[in-house]
Amino acid sequence: MKLISTFFILLLLISCKEKVAPPKVVLLPVIEITESGKIIPIDSVEIAKIKDSSVIAFYRANQNNTFWMTDFNRENITALFNNVEQDGLFPKDFDLKKIKNSEENFENLLNPKLIDYDILLTENLSRYVQKVSKGSINPKKLYSNWELIENESNHSALLLNFQKKDSFDYAVNAAAPNHIVYKRLKTALKIINALPKDNFKKIEIKNIIVLNDTNPAMIEIKKKLIYWKDLKPLDSITAIYDEATELVVKKFQMRHGLGTDGVIGAGTLLALNFTKEDRKKQIIANMERWRWFPRTFESEYLIINIPDYSLRVVKNTDTLRVHKVIIGKPSRKTPVLSSKLTHLIFNPTWTVPPTILKKDVIPAAARNRNYFRSKNITIYDPYNRVVSPENWNIGRARSYRYVQSPGATNALGLVKFMFPNRFTVYLHDTNSRGFFEKDILALSSGCVRVQNPFELTEYLLDDPEKWNLETIIEAINTGKTSQLQINREVFIHILYWTAWSENGSLQFRDDLYNLDMDLYKKLD
Repeated sequence: MKLISTFFILLLLISCKEKVAPPKVVLLPVIEITESGKIIPIDSVEIAKIKDSSVIAFYRANQNNTFWMTDFNRENITALFNNVEQDGLFPKDFDLKKIKNSEENFENLLNPKLIDYDILLTENLSRYVQKVSKGSINPKKLYSNWELIENESNHSALLLNFQKKDSFDYAVNAAAPNHIVYKRLKTALKIINALPKDNFKKIEIKNIIVLNDTNPAMIEIKKKLIYWKDLKPLDSITAIYDEATELVVKKFQMRHGLGTDGVIGAGTLLALNFTKEDRKKQIIANMERWRWFPRTFESEYLIINIPDYSLRVVKNTDTLRVHKVIIGKPSRKTPVLSSKLTHLIFNPTWTVPPTILKKDVIPAAARNRNYFRSKNITIYDPYNRVVSPENWNIGRARSYRYVQSPGATNALGLVKFMFPNRFTVYLHDTNSRGFFEKDILALSSGCVRVQNPFELTEYLLDDPEKWNLETIIEAINTGKTSQLQINREVFIHILYWTAWSENGSLQFRDDLYNLDMDLYKKLD
């Protein structure tokens, strides 16, 4: 019995002991070692910490492995970040110090830190792609009179381009706008960065300087022209405004969209007093602006550059025609927009818009009721009844409708070109064609007046037999208002840019609406 009792006690003691769990099996990540570096699996917990969905998609496409830890990939991406200023971007917007520290200590980084570094590179690349493809600022938050089609670049797809074999340069180029103007802006930034630091004092003159004048300011003016490479270096610089310098001044004026008369006046002096840093800021602001503009342009379109007073007809990337245009004065800005031409009207009537009615028509008519007859304007009451100028009630002036009859005195001229937009602006002829000879063409109330409108009409109607210049003029001479459809897709883009490069030469235009420096400050 004692033996049996002892056996049961021992059995009980054994059963009361804690059960020992079997040892856990820890699966280490399979790290692939290549000749140029490591490929390390990234734990799902680390992926879950990433806030950028495009970065998550980037790693998912790479089977949640590191991508940049090979020497070749890392050299490419770090070189890109070291040169972000060449894209008009700001180093402060990227984690360059963290990247530099990781790169300098790369050989000592353990696998968890290597993973962190890889993710850091991808997150900064995602930021870079976003900025160069769509811009850093949303224009809708800045301007109420801009109506741009949203730039629908596919951020994730642009980021994934970097995973394609031997495609780094292709991916970088695909991220940026492809339009020739953007490329010329990037060239302009490169040109201006290559110039030495300028330490010029502001040039001041009391009167204009013309050929053969002697003026002390000419010494500083010539130094400025040498700096901007308009004038070749001289052995000695005199205060005489000679013929050789006048030719150079005309070249300088042309580069800045000024009247090329060789006279050094207020406009030329203003352009001369811009510093290198001012011009660089202007270029960077314009690069940002071009990232907002349409990502792709149609096969055929009209493109208007507001500060350049120019309209270009572009088909299959070739410029077929160029027209001068008159645009809105700073107090009545021409809006930035994209649309499609629908039709044109011969001998248009003109219904006076509210702004012009308030600021121009009512004050003029209040001084002289004969204003309406002199401008060939008919007044209609709310019931569409004609009101004579004598019975016009100034107290109810804004309740009437004012329509100018067709003809040579009509504010729209003899033809207007229509395209849908919320600003009710359009292209049109003008009854003041002499204005095109002026240097400053910011003269309208917002619409765009186009020079040689009949030639543009002929091009858009594209029917040499039925609608050539002769038949167009015949139709207009009837005095009848008629409408003609534009029977193919021709788009229109009214845009704003004040800087670019042309054949290695910097081009600048007056910032009519004072947008450049304000935008640069917001970027910086």
